[in-house]
Amino acid sequence: MTQARAPRADAVRNRKKILAAARDQITLHGPGVGMDEIAAAAEVAVGTLYRHFPTKTDLVGAVVAESIGEVADDAEAAQERVESGANAMQEVEAFIGRTVEASARDRVVKTAAQALGAASTDTAEEARARAALATLITAAQTSGDLHPDVTVEDFYLLLSTAPSDRPSEARARWLTLTLPGLTSRGRAPHV
Repeated sequence: MTQARAPRADAVRNRKKILAAARDQITLHGPGVGMDEIAAAAEVAVGTLYRHFPTKTDLVGAVVAESIGEVADDAEAAQERVESGANAMQEVEAFIGRTVEASARDRVVKTAAQALGAASTDTAEEARARAALATLITAAQTSGDLHPDVTVEDFYLLLSTAPSDRPSEARARWLTLTLPGLTSRGRAPHV
């Protein structure tokens, strides 16, 4: 039985460069940007790009998966801060704000993903994000700051309504208007 070899350092580096270039190029030029342009921006040969990502759908799906991984990392970092004594509700509110800004940044990439039918197949990253968010929610509910009926699904619903296509001032105002609805002070208990 042979063990799978770890990817070479240059292959890992090239993959990271390709993903960063794809995110940037799609954001700057829209979903129609070509693979040649992405390869040039990543400073890799087109063949290298296609070795990593045989189709544009594969590439865009990987960019989406990377974004989900970043959200999971952020949620886990917030969870660790709460476990170290940070205020859970402040961490929840800050996490929502950062996620809304990331969503605004990646809006064009998500549009490209929808157009291409590309979806993240990395369910482990999604599970990590959900688990960390659930822990944050429980901590904020335990402290009495977050309404007891708020769920992870409510956060996804909330984030899906964020005005990611609007200027940062509008997103900030949206947060100001919506966050009180999550708190135990913002509405009566559900009966």
